[in-house]
Amino acid sequence: MTILQWLAGSTGQIFASACVMTILVLMLFMAVKLYKSYRRNRTYLILIIVLPIVILQNGILIGLSFPGQSISPYLDLTQSVVSLLSFIIINFVFMKLYTGPSTRLKGMPFLLMFIGLILVAGAQISLSPESMKASIGTTQTQLLAIDFYGLILNFIILLNLRGIDQRFNYSASLIVYFIYQLSDLADGYVFHGTVPMLVILSHLLPVVYYTLLFLLLFEWVLERLLMTFQSSITDGLTSLYNRRHFNKKAEQLLRDTKRIAIIFCDIDNFKKLNDTQGHHKADGVLKQVAEILREETASIGTAGRYGGEELLGLVAAPNVKPEVVAETIRSRVEKETMVTISIGVSASREGASIGEIISQADEAMYQSKTTGKNKVTLHSSMRQRTRSSGSDETAKKSPQQA
Repeated sequence: MTILQWLAGSTGQIFASACVMTILVLMLFMAVKLYKSYRRNRTYLILIIVLPIVILQNGILIGLSFPGQSISPYLDLTQSVVSLLSFIIINFVFMKLYTGPSTRLKGMPFLLMFIGLILVAGAQISLSPESMKASIGTTQTQLLAIDFYGLILNFIILLNLRGIDQRFNYSASLIVYFIYQLSDLADGYVFHGTVPMLVILSHLLPVVYYTLLFLLLFEWVLERLLMTFQSSITDGLTSLYNRRHFNKKAEQLLRDTKRIAIIFCDIDNFKKLNDTQGHHKADGVLKQVAEILREETASIGTAGRYGGEELLGLVAAPNVKPEVVAETIRSRVEKETMVTISIGVSASREGASIGEIISQADEAMYQSKTTGKNKVTLHSSMRQRTRSSGSDETAKKSPQQA
């Protein structure tokens, strides 16, 4: 027996259904985990309900594939209806998961698809009662109306993928299923098993289809894990590191480079901006300043939000002067936003903790606040170090204050 004969026979159907069941069990495991983590999202619960039905359906296919097994016309009808019903529900779930926030997916079209399926199944029984009265045998029942309704369902879904984030990948799965439906129809109504390649396609394409759905769900799980991790280390408004993770990152950089500098930024008159122009405008300005801070420290350190309108920059590059970086940040904020910032700079010294370095930068920032704002002030320890190296520059002021 050749491999083609093996795949085209009953063993090929058993192998394909077993593969599909394995994939579905993995998807069910992921759906359960998602539902435990996000109980408010009922979409996962729907997936948990429908996947065992598809698993059972493939189990029945395996049982009926053994030689000598009889197929009742009503069992064949039930299997076809359940197959299309699960197809409708699964596509609703995946479209719900990947529909963008700007496009709200409605369940009514899918409900109409389900109602249409029931009506078509009823019409199949009433218009061709002879197919249901056929003696139980090993041949497949001819369910032309239901089979063609399945093609129509797939075609309708393919034409309505607007707003789907994973449009190409999801479309690929539907196209694979569409080809499976065509090959199954061609084999069942035209060639009657005489073309091995069509039989093999009808056996193996469902495996490809559910593999693509598994990959989509797996990618969704990875995205949720990444989002959870990101939300635990970043500030929700500015997307900078939160204070806890900034301190952790700073400690790591201090161990690696032995010397860092902290740039402590505070937006001038931020409370007045909040009171006069509202939280939305103030939040927008805060995000602008945070983006400037991120850009200026991207390749030489990192940045974080200390709290409120206070932001932190970290410089860990040995050949970069932190006071120059601080002045660039101050200048950009003055030119590119509607606010100014007061900045304090402090550098690490032997035995100093991250908390102490930040506290010194905070003191220097407070000096900037109390001596005119919109300026950069170095902590006294940095000024002493600068004087000892032959420089008498203690602060950088804006042109308006010079």
